Amino acid sequence: MNKKIIGTVEIISIPDLQLYDLDAKVDTGADTNALHCDDIFVDDNNIVHFKLLDKVHAAYHGKKMAVPLYQMKKIKSSNGEIQSRPSIRVTVNFFGKNYNTVISLANRSDMKYPMLIGKKFLTKKFLVDVSQEYLTKQAK
Repeated sequence: MNKKIIGTVEIISIPDLQLYDLDAKVDTGADTNALHCDDIFVDDNNIVHFKLLDKVHAAYHGKKMAVPLYQMKKIKSSNGEIQSRPSIRVTVNFFGKNYNTVISLANRSDMKYPMLIGKKFLTKKFLVDVSQEYLTKQAK
């Protein structure tokens, strides 16, 4: 299988959420994808409500979303703490192709990028060149 080479920071879009050209940190140490948001709660109808955090894209920062819950996932955070986080199933556009994937929702307001791409998404499709960034922009 021919794997695409990507950098440590890339551009990703989530058309299902009307989010386009988000900066994403490629993190081979993280298992799963994460979207940085706030005010996260799941209602009685299994709908996840959240507010986006993205200071780079003013149109997205503070945008309120409501999406069906895929599942609650136990995730070990970067500090080693296990948290139960809601996750959603969406289609993302990455390097001109659409992929179905699961994204956990977390308040990571101290993080630089609004999206984290983890190794479950990367496996068998991509190789990460740690000396590169934004190869998606060069591919356009």
